[in-house]
Amino acid sequence: TYYITTPIYYVNDVPHIGHAYTTLACDVIARFKRLDEYEVFFLTGTDEHGQKVETAAKSNGVDPKEFVDKVSENFKNLINCMNFSNDSFIRTTEEKHIKSCQKIWEKLLSNGNIYLDKYSGWYAVRDEAFFSESEIVDGKAPSGAPVEWVEEPSYFFNLSKWEQKLLEFYESNKDFISPKSRRNEVISFVKSGLKDLSISRTSFSWGVKVPNDKNHIMYVWLDALTNYLSACEYSNEENDKVFKKFWPADIHMVGKDIIRFHA
Repeated sequence: TYYITTPIYYVNDVPHIGHAYTTLACDVIARFKRLDEYEVFFLTGTDEHGQKVETAAKSNGVDPKEFVDKVSENFKNLINCMNFSNDSFIRTTEEKHIKSCQKIWEKLLSNGNIYLDKYSGWYAVRDEAFFSESEIVDGKAPSGAPVEWVEEPSYFFNLSKWEQKLLEFYESNKDFISPKSRRNEVISFVKSGLKDLSISRTSFSWGVKVPNDKNHIMYVWLDALTNYLSACEYSNEENDKVFKKFWPADIHMVGKDIIRFHA
């Protein structure tokens, strides 16, 4: 078997050549693997939650769900236009995805990896990312995105606990991140020290509800990255044949700007 994924594309705007390029790269690999007699599962899809989407919907004067339905259809049209051979298309507003996110949350919570505290710091809506004081340059995120000071109750994932485990994992799995320059970038980032990650928000509402606390929605990256599990029926405990057959993925093709979140 061979499981290959594109990143899921953010629906705050229309598809562009970058989306076509990444999916094309995956399509070439998927077609080759099928020729080589692998049973292939090739996934793409759309990332439909978060503050950026809520803001884009408001600026267009429509409900967020109405907005994402329309933009997601544009990405499906791109697939037809380019004749891509994906086996599945995941949307993060699908019921099975929401169930997968909540299942992951409950598992992390029961394992003692999530705790409630308060977040205060810099947040870039455009990047949907939190930044430390040392990362802010001239009042902006490293990407150039404007940042805003956020203070709100938040659940945290104990990311700091995994620093050494991650470094050991990278060391024993040399090809886990490619190319080498990106591998070095991720290792350098982890070695610089990991802080616990804020994984919920209360200041807006467009997202997956936290199962044990309806005042909170999940941080969009925890929601988004779960898509790779959702698409292969992670939440379907009565029929998990697809999950058992294909998980974990053989390759996640991602853009350089989102490698940190994945790796």
